[in-house]
Amino acid sequence: MSQRSCLSVILAAGEGTRMKSAMPKVLHPIAGLPMVAHVVKAAEAAGATGVALVIGHGAEEMRKAAQKFAPKAETFVQEKRLGTAHAVLAAREAVSRDYDDVLVMFGDTPLIDSEALAVARQKLAEGASVVVIGFRTPNPTGYGRLIERRGKLFAIIEEKDCSEDEKKITFCNAGMMAIAGKQALQLLEKVGNNNAKGEFYLTDIVEIAGAQGLAVVATEASFENALGINNRVELAEAERVWQARRRREAMLAGVTLIAPETVYFSHDTEIGADTVVEPDVWFGPGVKIASSAKIHAFSHIEGATIASNADVGPFARLRPGADLRAKAKVGNFCEVKQATIEEGAKVNHLTYIGDARVGAAANIGAGTITCNYDGFSKFFTDIGEGAFVGSNSSLVAPVTIGKGGYVASGSVITESVPDDALAFGRARQKTLPGKGKELRERFASAAVARKKAAE
Repeated sequence: MSQRSCLSVILAAGEGTRMKSAMPKVLHPIAGLPMVAHVVKAAEAAGATGVALVIGHGAEEMRKAAQKFAPKAETFVQEKRLGTAHAVLAAREAVSRDYDDVLVMFGDTPLIDSEALAVARQKLAEGASVVVIGFRTPNPTGYGRLIERRGKLFAIIEEKDCSEDEKKITFCNAGMMAIAGKQALQLLEKVGNNNAKGEFYLTDIVEIAGAQGLAVVATEASFENALGINNRVELAEAERVWQARRRREAMLAGVTLIAPETVYFSHDTEIGADTVVEPDVWFGPGVKIASSAKIHAFSHIEGATIASNADVGPFARLRPGADLRAKAKVGNFCEVKQATIEEGAKVNHLTYIGDARVGAAANIGAGTITCNYDGFSKFFTDIGEGAFVGSNSSLVAPVTIGKGGYVASGSVITESVPDDALAFGRARQKTLPGKGKELRERFASAAVARKKAAE
């Protein structure tokens, strides 16, 4: 198979009116990735060496998006929507090249997996000219039926055209197929539009190929593989299925999910064995977690790197650029952005660390803030190894706290602190005996006066 070239033609020109969205349907995300990008990934994992995206509605937006998730893909515009075969022929230039296999897929079936595609390609390698991917369901109502005879696929019949016996068939058309590259173009060009809608249907090539004596077979995939997205209810269902698959993969790979159904992964989440994830954790794009980390409940993590034996949360937020080294701790109600927390450093409570480095074994007290933004520019805070920053301190960047430096609680630090120095950045306390009672009495008298005036 690795020696066979393969073109994946992905049909993504539909308007998706039932999504009720200004954005093209196939760009709606699942696990943080456009659904059409999931289809591209599956095709590439199945060995596709070329990708042709057939686009229509929102063409320019589609092109820009494709540059991110499929930079090597070619785009072809279907100017008029005249059926699925017509859509494939919009990519005629790509189909006409000497590919061994041509996969035809749909941009709104994001749950198709590479294994189902690889099985279809294997059938081509064994001599089939057309391979239709099907699925079985106890409730086939609404689906086209796959009619087989003596192990060969004879026809695809839409339900409205089925006899009573054919309606009982539970083997249904998933829409996707694989076509031998040498026959693809001539089969597609023979598809006519002599039907009620005057459209060119891809499914017609089954009977066209059969009439030419070419081998046509069907392969079976799961119902989930064929799940098409037409509205936001179905989008949510696809997200549910995708998440369930990913959670299972993670747990089988050695990750402990205490309440799996409450953990949400992104398409590129990497998480090592022996890591424990507590309930209600959300992983955004770009998260990499090494082995034996612990992610406590209600944490929100995006664009972060977490090393072995690091400890996060509960109620922590790690934003893009957060880099936690081995045995680092970011605790409850802390936020870290574009900052490195080095080995063994602790950021335990109610703290914001942004555009900063916290050195190894340093301790950051509760309520500490790195004041990194002046309304126009960002500035860096460097906290040295073994430093101690007392609670409720504000470090006004750019500023450095040296190795072993000590910042007294409640300080506002505007100048760098040398190694092993002690810094106070707060006003001197003044205590006035009896003034507290006097102040309360004055406030109470003023409140009574305001109440009388209001009456």
